[in-house]
Amino acid sequence: MGNASGFPKSKKTTQADAAPRSNPTSSFEKLTSDELEAHMGVFRYGAFDLTDAVRPSYDLQVVPKQGFRHDSYVDPKNNIDVPVIMASASKERLFDLFLDMIDCLGDEVDVVLETSHHGDSSDHNDLYREHIDVPVLKSILCDHEELILNDGCTGIAVLNPRKQQEIQFDEHKMLLCYGNPLEQFEKILIEHDVYPDESIRFISEAEHVHCSSDKFSREFDRLTAALGMDEGLHRDDNGDLV
Repeated sequence: MGNASGFPKSKKTTQADAAPRSNPTSSFEKLTSDELEAHMGVFRYGAFDLTDAVRPSYDLQVVPKQGFRHDSYVDPKNNIDVPVIMASASKERLFDLFLDMIDCLGDEVDVVLETSHHGDSSDHNDLYREHIDVPVLKSILCDHEELILNDGCTGIAVLNPRKQQEIQFDEHKMLLCYGNPLEQFEKILIEHDVYPDESIRFISEAEHVHCSSDKFSREFDRLTAALGMDEGLHRDDNGDLV
């Protein structure tokens, strides 16, 4: 089966290159255990609160902040530029913002769950569920809010293939909106006090660390079952359904 959305998986979504999760010459290399523990315990940067899913580099190559900017994704199948909004929001507003954005996609959507619980940083597995009513989806997501917000090995995408639009809530807990028109997403972002900043940089664009746990791995399995994905469709490395 073909790629139902025409959009990419959430690891390398835009023209901005995401940095690897670990680096042999990283800013973490010579830290003591106490220094690393202290850094991992920092979640507030100014007025911005991180979830538990990810932490920036020790030398703060990117300081987390709230805002959004425009980017583009080149669809390799059609060789066209797809407009993208990349957004970062403080923890206290992030999940509600995601739910409000889903409403822009219509009454029925497809869902992709991305997991790297059982692989290394570049090894992902995608599970696909077609045709789910938005109120049902939102109810299930609310039941698993802690996992979706705080697990650095879980990403989710919600899409409407008919509209050719997609929203990704990726492993970095960034929001990425694909496809015209983008104005409705911009309006919702601004309503949540997330404002345009075309110079903003995101954690994914520099060295960073993802965090997860066995608890979240088990919770991910429960979420896949709730969404009917335990025996559902998968995306292969090319983004095709198998």
